[in-house]
Amino acid sequence: MDFLSLNAISPVDGRYRPVTEKLADYFSEGALIKYRILVEVEYFIALCELPLPQLTGFDHNAFKALREIYENFSLEDADHVKKIEKLTNHDVKAVEYFLKEKFDDLGLQAFKEFIHFGLTSQDINNTAVPFSLKLACEEVLTPALEETIEVLRTKSHEWKAVSMLARTHGQPASPTRLGKEIYVFVERLTVQKDQLNAIPFSAKFGGATGNFNAHAVAYPDIDWPAFADNLVNQVLGLSRAKVTTQIEHYDNLAAFCDNLRRINTILIDLDRDIWTYISMDYFKQKIKKGEVGSSVMPHKVNPIDFENSEGNLGVANAVFEHLAAKLPISRLQRDLTDSTVTRNVGVPIAHTLIGLKSLLKGLNKLILNADKIRADLQNNWAVVSEAIQTILRREGYPKPYEALKALTRTHSAINRQTIAEFIETLDVSRSVKEELLNITPENYTGICDFG
Repeated sequence: MDFLSLNAISPVDGRYRPVTEKLADYFSEGALIKYRILVEVEYFIALCELPLPQLTGFDHNAFKALREIYENFSLEDADHVKKIEKLTNHDVKAVEYFLKEKFDDLGLQAFKEFIHFGLTSQDINNTAVPFSLKLACEEVLTPALEETIEVLRTKSHEWKAVSMLARTHGQPASPTRLGKEIYVFVERLTVQKDQLNAIPFSAKFGGATGNFNAHAVAYPDIDWPAFADNLVNQVLGLSRAKVTTQIEHYDNLAAFCDNLRRINTILIDLDRDIWTYISMDYFKQKIKKGEVGSSVMPHKVNPIDFENSEGNLGVANAVFEHLAAKLPISRLQRDLTDSTVTRNVGVPIAHTLIGLKSLLKGLNKLILNADKIRADLQNNWAVVSEAIQTILRREGYPKPYEALKALTRTHSAINRQTIAEFIETLDVSRSVKEELLNITPENYTGICDFG
């Protein structure tokens, strides 16, 4: 049966395929094969450029044809590699044999034994995976995160002047500005994005147990660590871990997962806040013709985008947590548990992307309900009691906190009139009374200065 999104086990490749399809270029089985081939080809070219004595006769003009093997890599090529793997029962060896066939086709038979020369599989895997992850992060994930931050930044400025009742412990608290509360997330996400960008994409390249044993015994006069540094750091743009076992120790990949988990946690916090504001009627949502909010209640317009975002970000974090906890642990010089786990690195990236796209969709459907926000402020005049008692402290008034406490807890309804009457009873100057009378829930918002 041909694969369709309707056949998919995972919603990443099923229901959400339109959102995640681009990630197949980095994390699918075919993509993994392609990036393995890229590493093998660039390694062979680097050997030619040394040059190894046996490769001095290799025509450098053929480098272009070699690079075209991965640049023009097709599904048919990937399928052929998988057929070879059925015979070898080894995925990286299948890539090596595939390249040897390509060398035969290009008339380069004399040089094909230097494909995968001196390497172990993890020299390829632990370079191909971070290379594809780096590209996916740069080309797909980071742009989606930056778009989210910029939408939030725009809305924070749009709503900068909107006074809003704050709620601490779910109870009315000192007023704030809606724009500032949105900007809180802009700042949090920006800080975490900068930390994410500072984490290197580490790779391992050092032979069977990390010591260049095979390389050094064959060519003892070559500085193999320097060669590997140049290949990994300069040619591939990664960061070579210099002292390793057979595998890269994954510490930086764990940091990457932990950082994305923090970013997703911040986004979940935002999802829940917006969901709550919608439930409080602070926001309405744009209605799309033909959409149904409930299968039985015609009036409903549910905050489904924020719920979808929260759910997918939660799934992503569960997988990120496992990756970060498991990958840095390997028995002695290597066990195979990392192999199957790293194949799933694209899964939490996909759920993160779905979460970001759903959040963006929801944010772009929000309609500010300024009347409801204003009414909530007017129904909670008690929140200016903090301002009044603080000014009274400044004036040396006796027990101001207790005076306001008695007022706010003994009156069933605190409003503008109640506050004004209380102020008039205070033994303070007329100018201080006027100062107090000018305080309202709308203007008692402190300093809301942000970028």
